[in-house]
Amino acid sequence: MRYPRDLAGYGPNPPYAAWPDGANIAVQFVLNYEEGGENNILHGDQASEAFLADVVGAAPWPDARHSNIESMYEYGARAGFWRLHQMFTQNQLPVTVYGVATALMRAPHQVQAMLDADWEIASHGLKWIEHKDMQREEEAAQITEAVRLHTVATGSRPRGWYTGRCSINTVDLVSEQGGFAYISDTYDDDLPYWRVHNAKPQLIIPYTLANNDMRFVTASGFANGEEFFQALKDSFDCLYREGEEGSPKMMSIGLHCRLVGQPGRFEGLKRFVDYIRGFDKVWVAKRIDIARHWADHHPYQPPKLAPSQMDAESFMATFGGVFEHSPFIAQRAWEAELGPVNDSPLGIHFALRNQFRMASDDERLGVLNAHPGLAGKLAAAKRLTADSTSEQASVGLDALTDDERERFTDLNTRYVEKFGFPFIIAVRDNTKASILEAFKARLENDRDAEFATACAQVERIAQLRIEALFAG
Repeated sequence: MRYPRDLAGYGPNPPYAAWPDGANIAVQFVLNYEEGGENNILHGDQASEAFLADVVGAAPWPDARHSNIESMYEYGARAGFWRLHQMFTQNQLPVTVYGVATALMRAPHQVQAMLDADWEIASHGLKWIEHKDMQREEEAAQITEAVRLHTVATGSRPRGWYTGRCSINTVDLVSEQGGFAYISDTYDDDLPYWRVHNAKPQLIIPYTLANNDMRFVTASGFANGEEFFQALKDSFDCLYREGEEGSPKMMSIGLHCRLVGQPGRFEGLKRFVDYIRGFDKVWVAKRIDIARHWADHHPYQPPKLAPSQMDAESFMATFGGVFEHSPFIAQRAWEAELGPVNDSPLGIHFALRNQFRMASDDERLGVLNAHPGLAGKLAAAKRLTADSTSEQASVGLDALTDDERERFTDLNTRYVEKFGFPFIIAVRDNTKASILEAFKARLENDRDAEFATACAQVERIAQLRIEALFAG
């Protein structure tokens, strides 16, 4: 019952990116170079290409070539690439290329132009094909071959990776391949983050299909360059404002030679490039630059505790006593679904608290009765748990005057006689005086109201104990 997806991320307080020169935003242009690497029986594939071309709704043609789609891809290599290359080089803007290895092997002029412009050429896989049903071993072999051919074509090994049409195994396989400064086969954040696989951290720089010219050829996409410009502008404005407010982010922009390289669409991109030049605190970077920056300023820090990764023995040793003398709560939490969202104080408290809430009334009553009375006989006999001893000592309940002890004994006796369980309160949230006031006020509750109040205090005590575990 381990849920692998991370639905927590950075939460409400993402790290401060600290982009160079105090930039409010890091803008990153990606040019996908796929022309000559797409599905084609000339390339040994079983059917023609049908994805991301201006024949919307096309289907693959088994054992046949599709002349129209082939020529649309060829437009990207022959014309679109050079239009984009001219604009970026004239504006001296850095670019990251996602280069399909077999496409690069068929593009001597374009590769040389990329190298001459000092663009980063990251790997976009061996072929521009679908990987979702590919066997793990075959995909791993293709990743290895992609690295080999990429190195042959460009003269250096790729440091970044993006498959795009990936499988559920892709990110793991690329991490296992090793040697990559970043992987971009996710779309789940506006900032880079570290992902651990096989006990090794791998930097992830998320990509985008929102700020992406692929929407020119998809349903509910861009009808013209102006719509593309407006979408990019709105994204930029939002992220730039967040940067001004103290939370800088990253904006990826996905481009394709055969799509935005078309003249009418190109004008929208050019308008956006002109627009962002009107802002001072913009860092236009290659993805490898962002990776290096993040590794320098936000190196991987192993978590103090990772509950979802613990074995049963470690989990119980750590969290079995969080609910006083009630290890069954932790046992049920470990047996239930745990994931990355639970690897934080709030997350693991949520998991344990939910098991307490799902317990029967009798079981919850047992948890309440497992708690000692405040300043009672167990405390005097020094028979409290270490947590309870520390908690009661934190507000001086271990050093009462005779008069104070008499008052607590009287209140405890009246409370237990009325409700059938000891008075429970998160003492670390209180003082001796506020505890006495709460004692008196809660004695006026009916049994149901006080049972709910006591259970809420049990949850709060557990939360404080968990926070101390993570801080310790």
